[in-house]
Amino acid sequence: MDYSLKQNFRASYYPLAKEHAVGATFFLVVLLLLISLIYSTLTWMWDEKRLPLSKIVLQGDLQYVSAQDVQQAFAKMDHIGTFMSQNVDDLQTKLQLVPWVASVSIRKQWPDTIKVFLTEHQATAIWNGIELLNDQGVIFNGDVGALREDKVKLYGPNDASELVLDTWRETSPKLAQLGLKITSVVLNDRRAWQFILDNGIRLEMGKDSLEERVDRFIQLYQKLGDEAQRVSYIDLRYDTGAAIGWFPEQELEESIDD
Repeated sequence: MDYSLKQNFRASYYPLAKEHAVGATFFLVVLLLLISLIYSTLTWMWDEKRLPLSKIVLQGDLQYVSAQDVQQAFAKMDHIGTFMSQNVDDLQTKLQLVPWVASVSIRKQWPDTIKVFLTEHQATAIWNGIELLNDQGVIFNGDVGALREDKVKLYGPNDASELVLDTWRETSPKLAQLGLKITSVVLNDRRAWQFILDNGIRLEMGKDSLEERVDRFIQLYQKLGDEAQRVSYIDLRYDTGAAIGWFPEQELEESIDD
């Protein structure tokens, strides 16, 4: 390359290179500033002192769950993050453990509020004296003593809660025709049934042919008339007929055939 060409190359190359270098430096500075801004913003948003979750708004048609119950549930968590960092699923999982809670929906509202929508279990029966059943036969934890109305008492193995509930529902309308109400249903370990009625009569129903034995009791009860008030129990664990137990001052047991 002759001297004149070299001079022309240098005259055109160096200003262009300088311009590119300045542009690259400017881009790098802008990029660093942007990264710094993003980092500062994220640090600020994750700073618990700046964006703490400090307010709870509780929503839902609630009778048994209070705002205090929700606060206590959250207080048991090892750590509650900021508005940005806190996982809503963790909060929901914690609230699912609160007695009476059937479902939970949580959302965050800027800048410091948690909105909690709860649905309670609807207690249909008392289960084994210490727990409760909802209308689907699901066992749930709730304070039996807090119930605001009387509930039927159902007993049985935990894997039979739906069966016991369904049996009570199917049998109750039949006995209601006699003006009777079932207060307790028991399914024992041998899978035999026992009913307690609101007039104090205990019905021993056995394991088999439950529907037929209920119908037999209805026929027998109609025949007893006023004598029914002296009955302590009726044992229907027979192919036909029943055994009646009377209160102590009367004959203890008497067999009645259809």
